[in-house]
Amino acid sequence: MKALVIRFSSIGDIVLTTPVLRCFKQQLPDAQLHYLTKAANGTLLVNNPYIDKLHYLHKDLNDVIEELKKEKFDHIIDLHNNVRTMRIKKALKVKSYAFPKLNVKKWALTNLKINMMPDKSIVERYFEAVIPLGVKNDGQGLDYFLPKGKELTNNDIPMSHWSGYVAFVIGGSYNTKKLPVSQWRKLCELSPYPIMLLGGPEDQYEGSEIASIDNIKIYNSCGKFNINESAELVKNARVVVSNDTGLMHIATAFKKPVISLWGNTTPEMGMFPYYGYNNLAERVTPLSVIVENKTLACRPCSKLGYNKCPKGHFKCMNDLSMELVANELIKQWEKAISKNKQ
Repeated sequence: MKALVIRFSSIGDIVLTTPVLRCFKQQLPDAQLHYLTKAANGTLLVNNPYIDKLHYLHKDLNDVIEELKKEKFDHIIDLHNNVRTMRIKKALKVKSYAFPKLNVKKWALTNLKINMMPDKSIVERYFEAVIPLGVKNDGQGLDYFLPKGKELTNNDIPMSHWSGYVAFVIGGSYNTKKLPVSQWRKLCELSPYPIMLLGGPEDQYEGSEIASIDNIKIYNSCGKFNINESAELVKNARVVVSNDTGLMHIATAFKKPVISLWGNTTPEMGMFPYYGYNNLAERVTPLSVIVENKTLACRPCSKLGYNKCPKGHFKCMNDLSMELVANELIKQWEKAISKNKQ
């Protein structure tokens, strides 16, 4: 058997597909598994041992279709399920399986505030696409594989952070999914631990604003490390406090304690921190703490996000209690210390 998995973007969504890859290869060891994604996201998967071959989508979809035709796949596992993947499936003319996107239910949640979403991670919906192939979820959670021989050393971070730090992931794909600088600064003041700020080059300025309150306690790494290096910094953190973004899911792949901060989106969409055995109704994992403002009638206002709050007040993030987050951070830090001593 030869199968193609398709997921073009984004970082978090791709990491959330990794349990499907592992279970497919472990449960069908004689099968070949290929993966199609955007070229920019290949770094996330190039070290994954469950992928036999990567294919990259560049600008011209027709070029990649011709490349894929030569592979003669038996099955297509569509974990993106959009117009482009429909074109690919039509062109390749092989048996295909797609996951349920539940767009009508998402629309009802964001526009009518009627929650009909299933109480499960999007990972469980991804697995619905491979049930016909006999592949089942093993409950082991997400995977992330770092490149060998390129590990960070103490020389890459300040000496003040060598004995341990908390990672604050300040980036995000949309502004309405990002905790404001003023809130991060407040949380930094309340945190008794060394802090590593994580984000991309686009977050560098805001990182500098946050770090300016204490440049010894707070290290602004935004834009200084690539995605794999940032992933390693997350792996080495004792606790991760994060917006709803890709590094949050990478943190769960490393089984790190995660305090997730939610703005205009909600965990009910299925993108909450997933460890392989947790849903929203039953908080069975002690590693995940979800912080959100449940009092707002306008939330969620989008399944993705906006450049700015449509209402102008951004209460979903501005009204989050940093005292509550700091208390949870201290609890998770102490648990991590106790676990390391065992």
